[in-house]
Formats: sequence, structure tokens, C-alpha cells
Amino acid sequence: MLINPNTLRDDLERLEAIEKASLRLVVQAVYDFRATAEEIFKFESDLVADIGEDLTREALDKLGVSKIDQRLFGKIDYKKARYLFQPDFAIKQALFVDSKAEKVSGRGTATLQTSQLSLTVKQFRANEQIEVQGKLPCIIDNSFITTTIFVKYNYDEVDGKNILHDITIAALPNGFLQDIYNPTAHETIFIAGRNAPSRGEEFRVRLSFNRLKEKANWRVQNIKLHPNEFKWNE
Repeated sequence: MLINPNTLRDDLERLEAIEKASLRLVVQAVYDFRATAEEIFKFESDLVADIGEDLTREALDKLGVSKIDQRLFGKIDYKKARYLFQPDFAIKQALFVDSKAEKVSGRGTATLQTSQLSLTVKQFRANEQIEVQGKLPCIIDNSFITTTIFVKYNYDEVDGKNILHDITIAALPNGFLQDIYNPTAHETIFIAGRNAPSRGEEFRVRLSFNRLKEKANWRVQNIKLHPNEFKWNE
């Protein structure tokens, strides 16, 4: 009944379908929770990053997913081992959902750590070509296909309050999709991250939502706040 996740190395169309279905799940959970998110952002005094983390976890817990008794590790806010059921197959999945919160001026990107991606980052920095391998495996314990999604809360600060503007949700490709999304340093979905190698800061990279959309428009969805309705970006 369950397909072997290793077969997805040679079945990239099915892997894309898995990631699209997972993105739909997260988008629906956050959309259902958007009014609460707007209110909490406005009145909570915690750091915006902590608020975003709590909101995403609560939204997904409220919607609910199937569960497998498997502990997952990693620097990601929400981690869940689960079954993913599709009309013609089922698979075990390690679903990772991380939250970001940034002012609207930075809405075009999300800053990632290597522990949050299974792709190899291929890009140019300081006119030099680099390749940095992500630390998240494509498959965990030879059983769970890894799927990573980012929820980005875009806000403005008005009169000392954080006003949520909209929410961007993006599905980062699994490393098996390397040759489609980041085959070379010239063809990449990444731009230089906010880290300074001269100060010994850990490598980070920014995912460009526009570059990702150019590869697959559906991978980046945007949720407007009430009373705006959501329309899936195909």
C-alpha cells in the first residue's frame, strides 16, 4: 500500500504532486487561522518571530493531520511524521514547516539555514561560485520523504503595534528536484543570505520567492487578510 520514498528519485512528477498537496494543507490551515493571526500580531508583545512560530503551530494543530509515532529532529518550528494519502498511492512523510516574520519591505525572500533544506545551494558570492549542501536529508530513516514549507508573516509597525499585512507560504523543493530548481550557480532560486563570513557567521541563504515562482508558480501562495478571499496560484 505504501510506496517506497526512494522510488521518487526517478518519479519527480509524483514528488512534485506530494509537495503541492502538502502546500495546500498548510495554506488551508493558515487561511482558516488568518483572522486570529491578525489579532494576535496586533496585540501580543512577544517577538514577531516567536508569534509567527506559535501561530503556525496552532493553525496546523487545529486543522490536524495523520500522525506516525516517530520523533523528528531539526531547527524547524513544526515537525510531524505522518501518512500522506493520495488517490493512487500513500507514503510516509516528514513534514517540516518553519515560520518567518519580517517587515513588508523584506517580503520577497525568506532567510534559510542549511539545516532547513535538502537542496545543495549553488550560487555566486563575491563573484565566486559556491556549493553548500543542505543538512536536511531527502529521506529520513529510509522511510519518510522530506517536505519543507515556509510560512512568512509580512507586517508593518504602526504606532508601536505590529500590523499583519499578508502571509506568504512557499514549498521548498526536495533535494531530489535539484536539477530542476537549482542545477547551476547561474540558474538558482537563491540569493545571498544575511550572514557575514568575515565575522564567522554561519552560512545562510535567502530563498527568492520570485525566482521560485518562475520555476513553478504554484510553489508560492499569498494569503490576504479578511475580507479578501484566497485564490490558489496555479
